[in-house]
Amino acid sequence: MQSKILKAIGLMSGTSMDGIDVALIETDGHSIFKSGPYLTIPYAAEFRNNLQDLVSGDHSRSELIEKQLTLKHADAVEKLLNQASITNTQVDLIGFHGHTINHKPETGFTWQIGDGKLLASKTGIDVVNDFRSTDLAAGGQGAPLVPIFHHLLAQDLELPVVILNIGGVANITWVDQNVDKLIGFDTGPGNALIDDWVSGHSKYTYDPDGRIALSGNVNTDKLVQLISHPFFDASPPKSLDRDAFKFFIISVLEGESFENGAALLTAFTVMTIIKAIEDLPELPTTCIVVGGGRHNKTIMHQLDNKLSTKVISGDLIGWTGDAIEAQAFGFLAVRSKKELPISFPGTTGVPLPISGGRYNVKPKRQE
Repeated sequence: MQSKILKAIGLMSGTSMDGIDVALIETDGHSIFKSGPYLTIPYAAEFRNNLQDLVSGDHSRSELIEKQLTLKHADAVEKLLNQASITNTQVDLIGFHGHTINHKPETGFTWQIGDGKLLASKTGIDVVNDFRSTDLAAGGQGAPLVPIFHHLLAQDLELPVVILNIGGVANITWVDQNVDKLIGFDTGPGNALIDDWVSGHSKYTYDPDGRIALSGNVNTDKLVQLISHPFFDASPPKSLDRDAFKFFIISVLEGESFENGAALLTAFTVMTIIKAIEDLPELPTTCIVVGGGRHNKTIMHQLDNKLSTKVISGDLIGWTGDAIEAQAFGFLAVRSKKELPISFPGTTGVPLPISGGRYNVKPKRQE
């Protein structure tokens, strides 16, 4: 008997803090039957700065920023419905990740802002949020959660493969035929350190195409110092806060020019990804790159040059690289509703596969 197919909207505000990704999918929680339209709604500079202040430790306006963020997500849902030419009554569910402010798995703490009840009220659609708490309570890392979606995407490919997501933090999923062998973990920094360095020293908020890093030179002694951080010798499963290396790198970057600092941080990101992939049980046939970092030509070139496996963008095999995480949270919302596992021993370190998420029912319509 076929499981019921649901139409779900996934929402993701990632650690790069550049905006909201929103995507529509149809799934039964086991397979994807249709991928619909998707959008990226950029954050205005003022809101991005406010969000950055909150992530950096200024919690004085956390409730206001949470409400603003939730309303921006409601607006993103409305825009997607308009693009898809459908109404809210035709959507079964929203998967709402929210925005991670602090993630400290070693203490069992994670904090994502985003009011699921308010979003359900504003959109008139049931909402699943708070995907990570159940995993943490069971002794897991609370992240990454997307590997089960990666596993589904990769089943028609020559396995094993690695799916590399380069957001603010970078993470990989090692996919074999058997879901019991699924491995996923954070490899280290993604775009976040590069973005913070560039925005702190120029008019840019990121390194366009990796051109700034390309014009600089890497101090290899400092690169070795960065890679010596104990996180990189720790065995997976493991996950990171966006700012986990923030204070560690300050002294290392001292005295570096703008271009050389960008080059060093880019090399740091690449080398930690390579180390993670080379430590996997088996070398993958292909490394498929998704997330915003795939647009950084310097990162992609260095990965292709230094990895012994083929490196390609997910776009080349028909994936929508900017929408993967949003699609994933639509998929996870459906799995949550059906009480299917969303985290696994090889991805978060939980003892057994478990479900998660908090269900927020839309308000009843007034007759």
